[in-house]
Parts: sequence; C-alpha cells; structure tokens
Amino acid sequence: MRYWEIDFIRGIAVLMMIAYHFIFDLFFQSHIGFEWLAVPIASTFILVSGISLNISYSKGGNFEKFAKRGIKLLAAGGLITVASFLFLREGYILFGIIHFFGVSSFLVYPFLKHSKKLAMVFLGISAILLGLVFLSTNVAFGYLLWLGLTPPAFFTFDFFPIFPWFGLLLVGAYVGNSLYPNGKRGSVTGSFATNEPDNYVSKTFQFLGRNSLVVYFVHQPIIFLLLYFSGSYPILSLMAIG
Repeated sequence: MRYWEIDFIRGIAVLMMIAYHFIFDLFFQSHIGFEWLAVPIASTFILVSGISLNISYSKGGNFEKFAKRGIKLLAAGGLITVASFLFLREGYILFGIIHFFGVSSFLVYPFLKHSKKLAMVFLGISAILLGLVFLSTNVAFGYLLWLGLTPPAFFTFDFFPIFPWFGLLLVGAYVGNSLYPNGKRGSVTGSFATNEPDNYVSKTFQFLGRNSLVVYFVHQPIIFLLLYFSGSYPILSLMAIG
C-alpha cells in the first residue's frame, strides 16, 4: 500500500528538480546564483526516502528486498557515470544521488530496527556535521569520494556522498517511524487520516512521485533536446559530441 501524501511530496520535489535542471542547463556558465536550490530539493528526496524505507521495513521488508533495490540503483548509477563521461567528460558523475541511494539501501537496513529511538536523530545529526567537516577537508586521492573526502580541485555536476547525506536519511527514518509506526498512519500523539484530493493537480504530483526514477532518467535528455532545437544550449558546449 502506498500513501498518497508521500508520493505527492516526492512529486513536488520531482517538479522542482525538473525546473532546476532546466534553468541550470539554460543559463549554464551565467552564474546567476541559484545553485543553492539544489540542496533543499535533494534534501526533500532524501528525507522522504528515509520515511519510505522505514515504512517498507515496518511492513516486513527484509534485507534481500533492500539489497535488490540497492543493486538496481547502483546499476542505474553506473549507467549515469558512463553516459556522463562519454557526453560531458568535464564534471562527469562518479557518486551522484542515484549512487547514494544505491549504497544507502545496504547501509540503512541495520539502523531501521532502531528507528523509534531518539538516538537515530543524534546519529543523523552527527553524520551531517561530520559531512560538513569533510566538505572543507581535502585528501590526495579519490578513493574516499563516496564518503565525502575529495582531492583538491575535484569537480562534478552531481555529488551526494554518504556524509552528510546519510545523516538526513536516518532522520527521515525516524520521522517515518514517528508518523507511520508499524507502517501505518499514526503518530506519537495518535492516528491521523488524510483524505486523498481528487483533482488533476494532486494526481499529477502523485504520478511524478511514483515514477521519480524514470522521470530522473528521461527529463535531462528531453531538456537537452528542447534547448538544442530552440538554439539555447550553453551546457551542450561541454559535451564530447559538441
């Protein structure tokens, strides 16, 4: 059973992501100063993912299910790495948000049985703070990119290392347990009910939320084609085929 409100919120994040990428691609190299918007958009995805993973675990999701999800996402992440290297070269993606979700599917499982404990929030905040330290720390090699430790002058278009982002996922798992104990609508103060809106806008957002991974893969090529045929394609100047 899916909860419409979770798909709805994820759908809003999907639409924000599409708008962000369209503006980024259109004004690439113009430095119009909106790049910070990527943080709240990604944070919404990761927080909602933590909630959803906890619901899945509460409904009997075993490690095999989480592992299959992780393998699928890591395979998708591998395709993104190869495609971005072939077409962009400069700034190609080594550990983007899809890679993060893939690795996190394995890492989060042992934590979920403790999601009702406030210690999850403490661990999450600690991971976030550690990640902020890593942001200002450079190492001489790239083997720890996935943790958040980067070599000097490292550049990529999409980078979501375990620290700090896994911390936000843990916080999301705690929120998920608080709002959906045992995988059912409820809270620490009692159960709650939400009536699903029966309108086009709500249905559209829910559709986007349910199909967020597919939309993630297809929206950028569509944006590139739109910009190419409109004659506005500054980001395509980086592409190896350009």
